[in-house]
Parts: sequence; C-alpha cells; structure tokens
Amino acid sequence: MEENKENKVKIINIIRKNVQWIVLLVCLVIFLIIAEKVYSKEIMEADIIGYNFISETLISNSFSPIAKFITNFGGAVWLLLLIILSLIVFKNKKIKIALVLNLIIATALNFILKNIVQRPRPTEFRIIEETGYSFPSGHSMVSMAFYGYLIYLTYKYIKNKYLKFAIITLLSLLIISIGISRIYLGVHYTSDVIAGFLLSIAYLIIFTKVVEKIV
Repeated sequence: MEENKENKVKIINIIRKNVQWIVLLVCLVIFLIIAEKVYSKEIMEADIIGYNFISETLISNSFSPIAKFITNFGGAVWLLLLIILSLIVFKNKKIKIALVLNLIIATALNFILKNIVQRPRPTEFRIIEETGYSFPSGHSMVSMAFYGYLIYLTYKYIKNKYLKFAIITLLSLLIISIGISRIYLGVHYTSDVIAGFLLSIAYLIIFTKVVEKIV
C-alpha cells in the first residue's frame, strides 16, 4: 500500500513538473489530426456542428456589427497599433523585442501553413469578404499568440491579484470571441479556428521557455 501511494505521488509530481510539455504534446497531436483531415479535403463534423450552432443561435442583424468589430482585434492593423502601444508601455527592451518577434513568428508560421495546406474558405455563407486560404485561421492563431503572450506577461509581472485576474479574463474572452467571430462571419471553418488556437498554444509554450532564458 505504501509503495502504491509513493508511486502515485511520484507520478503526480512528474505530471506537475511537466504539465506544460504535456499540454504542448496534446495540442500538437490534435492539431496534426485536424490538419491531416483538412489536407485530405474532409469537412469534419466539428465544422458542421460549429456552423449550425452559430447560424441557428447567433446570426442576427444586431449581432453582425459586433462580430465585425471584434474580428478587427485579430487583424493586422489593430495588432500593429497594439504593438506600437506595447513598445511605449513596456520599459524592458528585451520584452519589447520579444513582443515583436512573437507577432512576426506567429504570422510567418501561419502564412507557411496556409500555403502548404491550401484549404479554400467556406462559400456557403459570408458576411464579409476575405482573400487567401482558410487553414489555419490567421486571426485565431495570431490572436492566441499575441494576446496569449500578454496573458503570460500579466501573470508573471503584475502583482495585484485582482488586476491580474481582470486582465487575464478580458484577454482570454477576447481571444475566444475573435475565434467565434471568424466562424460567424463565414470566413473560416470551426476546424480552422480550433487548429489555430491549438498550434499557437503549443508555440507559446516553446516561445515563453526560450524567452525566459533571455529576458
């Protein structure tokens, strides 16, 4: 009995110490499964469920302007403005460099993957027009990378627990809302958004580990 308890404690401790790498592995595995199906030209059940849910419960004349507004927070213009603002707010030069590198790497990675997979965008329903390929969602992927890194900085450097909680909650809701807006506006499949989120989570784990050693 004692040995079993000790073994369980050891396993729990190993999981706790390596939880980030476990999350990274899980995210990459699920992303690769989705990517393989997309590359095989499959429309997944998640795509149909996600589209049906949004089209039946959310789409309305009053909500469409909100979705258009939210989606801008994941666009190039807004992110560039935020980068400029961040460069003014943050005093640490290495953090400034990390913020810029983070956005550049995430954008480049998304561009490469889009051109490898070359998935056409949905055509059934469009509220706005977008060019380029669909998989993975650039807005979702870059938003998760950029705002996710801001969440990491908030968690690490802000001491006030109430302010920390408020910022992390708002940024998390913003990331999710941007992803939903892309499906709502008809420019991405659900799998595009999920894959973008998963890959950026895995990327962020690696990026923050590298940056920790430098900053």
